[in-house]
Amino acid sequence: MKVVTTDQVTAFIRNLAPEPRKRLKAGMTGLRDGLGDIKQLEDNLAGYSRLRVGSFRVIFQYRDFGIVCVFVERRKIVYEVFSSLVEQGLLSPDKGN
Repeated sequence: MKVVTTDQVTAFIRNLAPEPRKRLKAGMTGLRDGLGDIKQLEDNLAGYSRLRVGSFRVIFQYRDFGIVCVFVERRKIVYEVFSSLVEQGLLSPDKGN
């Protein structure tokens, strides 16, 4: 199964220090095999799942062609920021973001 990332995820990871960057990349690679602390999201975030990697959360979707990592941020703010993007219609499970 292929794992792809959005521009936000790529830029976020690129700006991290080497060790957290390495952990996040390894965590997202593990998604191919269903590995990691994965949880389905609910309510207005239904259709998305999250991967916990230390203090980071990766929001992703299972798609026909693979897995799309759509958003990543520190746990403290990830759900608030991501929910806001979904509510503004900037991200939607139906759009394949």
